[in-house]
Amino acid sequence: MYINTEIKKEIFAKHGGTETNTGSTEAQIALFTFRISNLTEHLKKNRKDFVTQRSLQLLVGKRRSFLDYLKRNDIARYRAIVKELGLRR
Repeated sequence: MYINTEIKKEIFAKHGGTETNTGSTEAQIALFTFRISNLTEHLKKNRKDFVTQRSLQLLVGKRRSFLDYLKRNDIARYRAIVKELGLRR
């Protein structure tokens, strides 16, 4: 199962505050994390899918940029989102 509207609304409601707050940094990081986990599972089954591998690398880079931004501007929010999502930072 990949991402659909209901899953997006649930992620944004949980991490962004409301369903319509799609631009918050925490909501974007949570969405990227969900997509990364799905692509990782796909790549475990399809090792030679290099297009998906590149997409995964780009998503990880984007999430890293958001995390660096959050770390620079609000360290408490950064620590909270890393702990909540279980990221290795």
